[in-house]
Order: sequence, then structure tokens, then C-alpha cells
Amino acid sequence: MKKLIETFKNIWMIEDLRQRILITILFIAIYRLGSFVVLPGIDPSQLTALRTQTEAGLMSLLNMFSGGAFSNASIFALGIMPYISASIVIQLLGIAVPAFQKMQREGESGRRKMNQYTRYLTILILLVQAPAYLTNLKMQSAGALSPAISWTTFMITSTIILAAGSMFILWLGERITDKGIGNGVSLIIMIGIIARLPEAFGQEFVARLNNLSGGGLLMFIVEVVILLFVVCAAILLVQGTRKIPVQYAKRVVGGQQFGGARQYIPLKLFAANVMPIIFAQALMFIPITLIGFTSVDQATPFMQMMVDHTSVLYNVIFALLIIAFTYFYTAITLNPTQMAEDMKRNNGFIPGIKPGKATAEYIDQIMSRITLPGSLALAIIACMPAFAGLLNVKAEFAQFFGGTSLLILVGVVLDTLQQIESHLLMRHYDGLLSSGRIHGRSGMSAY
Repeated sequence: MKKLIETFKNIWMIEDLRQRILITILFIAIYRLGSFVVLPGIDPSQLTALRTQTEAGLMSLLNMFSGGAFSNASIFALGIMPYISASIVIQLLGIAVPAFQKMQREGESGRRKMNQYTRYLTILILLVQAPAYLTNLKMQSAGALSPAISWTTFMITSTIILAAGSMFILWLGERITDKGIGNGVSLIIMIGIIARLPEAFGQEFVARLNNLSGGGLLMFIVEVVILLFVVCAAILLVQGTRKIPVQYAKRVVGGQQFGGARQYIPLKLFAANVMPIIFAQALMFIPITLIGFTSVDQATPFMQMMVDHTSVLYNVIFALLIIAFTYFYTAITLNPTQMAEDMKRNNGFIPGIKPGKATAEYIDQIMSRITLPGSLALAIIACMPAFAGLLNVKAEFAQFFGGTSLLILVGVVLDTLQQIESHLLMRHYDGLLSSGRIHGRSGMSAY
């Protein structure tokens, strides 16, 4: 406790870090405040049916990622997920379309162009999702709409407001990345998830106390123990590392001797960060957007399973997407050929491996070996809420038994702590742990 207090004092003494944390808190407060600002013409007391609809199924996940704004008919109801969906499409185009591949090779200017295209695509997605959301709002809570406003006027104005709200959230995320402690978009997603945790925890506690035949308080304690175990497993997964030794040969420059030291290349078990989970989840939201929020009951059996996050089909496809995106992001994040060239240029080599092509093949082989178990572990943890549902855990609380929510929470929290720790270590202060090291996901974020 004494060390923790001392660390907080050190954080406050560093002016730049203090300002970044305060700016981050300010932007997060603005985001949370906007989650309760209801669309013009809506009576929030008449949204009971909409809130009931978002208590289970894929709607509950949409509500969780928006921090409850979805069920509040808020100006931030669509959240940040349309931008994530657009990012997926643009990055896939960077693999398949030569024009986008060229932009990727143009460095900073190409990155700015691709970011601009991502924003344009985000707006197009919002112009589809916003009317679907408003139609569902009318079907579920028609009494909440003010009779003084025509439906056409409400649809047009609210579509603009919802689109502007999501783009404003994106702007907040970018400001947190630039002016705050980093990982802006990921941090906003994490805050939305955390906002749902106290309510879900309380609901599960009350439900277990009222259900003595189902184990009562004892069963609730068992659930909490299992939850803590899954959290620990997720932390170990995020921090898992395979180190490859690199020997640097001695060289003499200007009469001085350099090199000769042995270093290590840390290859992360979770090198793709939390992005595979976020991207896979964003794709799983597409079916409910295509069929419309109001048409789930009239959809085909296949589509009904695709919008039920507890169904076998949903979880199988979700797991396969996670595995695929893990390999995809690992491939674009770590380039074995470039790593081998950098080692050769700096007179380094892996003991027992020839420099150049053989080194690149060796690193690629190691990455393939650790990526497979890492991606499988991610997929298993991501599907844990479905197993929790089989034990009669309430849907809101079951989402924290692994799944997208837990992995995002663990990954983003560790990355944020790592950002703070790096500021402390640069100014020769002790870190947040006695070892002075917090192993985040990789020190990088996709946003």
C-alpha cells in the first residue's frame, strides 16, 4: 500500500503525465455524460420495452459496447462499433486491392488517406444503422416519441444526430490518443464495458439470493471464483512471451569495441493485441444490421442463430474469426523478413541459425507455433459467456465470464498501465510494480 501511494505521488509530480491523465478523465466524463443525453423528441420514461429488449441476445452486447447508450436512446446510441467495422473493411482492402496496397507503402501520407477513407465508410455505415435503430425504437417504444414531431422529421434529424454522435466519439478517442494516455478508441470501448459491470454484478447477486434452490449465495461465490480464475488466465495469456536469443558479434569502430552482448527478441503469445476480438465481434454485429433490429423473429433459422450469441453456430463462427484475425494481425504487426534484415545489418544473429533468409524462416516458424495456441486460447475465452449461460448465469453478468468484454478489459488496462509506467521509468521513478515492469500486449495499439 505504501508503494502504491508513493507511485501515485510520483505520477502527480510529473506534469506531462498529470496533464495527460486529467485530459483523459475529462474526455471520458464527456463520453459518459453523452450516453445519457436522449435524442430530441424522446421521453426516456417510456423506454421500458427497449431496455427489456437489450437485456439478452446480441442486443445486450450492442448495449454493452455503447456503455448503455443503446438502451437509453442516447445521441451516442450507435457507439464506436461502426468505425471498427469500417476499419476492418479498409484493412482487408489493403490486402486485396492494389490501390490500397500502394497507399500502405506511402508511409504517413498513405496512412492519412486510408484514415480518411475509413471515416467516409464509417459515415455510410452509420447512415444504414441509424434508420434501422430508429425503426426498432419506434416498434419497441412508440409511446416514447413525441406526437408533436412527424416521423419523417424525427427520422432525418435523429439519423444526423446519431451519425454525428458516433463521429464525435471517434474524435474523443483520437484526442485521448494524442493528448491523453493513448489507446483512445480501445479505452472508450473499455469504459463502456466497465460502466455495465456494477449493474450486472448487482443483478446477479440479487437473482442468486432470490433463488435458494439454485444454490443461492454459495453459487454466487462459486461464480465470482470462476470469474477471478478466468481473469487470471486472460492476464497470463496477454503477458505470455517466447524469447529468442540474439547474439551480437564484436566490432571495432574508431578504436572502440561495440557489440558482443546477448539480447532477446520477445515474441508475444498475444502479439495481435485485442484487435482480433474487437474486429471479430464487429463482424458478428453485421447480421443483425442486415435483417434489421425489428425483424429477428421473422428471420430464417440460420439468421436467428447468427444473432443469438449463445448459439453453437454463432460461437463457432466467432471463434474461427478470432483465429483468422489473430493470424492476420500477427502477420502485419511482425515482419520476420524485416527483423532478420535488421539483425544482419546490426551484426547480430540467432545462435545456430544462419543470418538472412534462414533467420526469417526460423522466426516465422516460432511465430506460427505460438500464434496457434494463443489464438485457440483467445477463442475459448471469447466463447466462455455461452458456457456461463448454460449454468443459468444472467446474460448481463455472463458477458464478463471471458468473452469480448473481459479480454478488452484486461488488454486495455494492461496497456494503459504500461503507458503510465513508461512515463515513470523515463523520469527515473519506480514503476507500478515492484519489478518495475508491466507486460502489456505489445506496447502498440491499432488505434
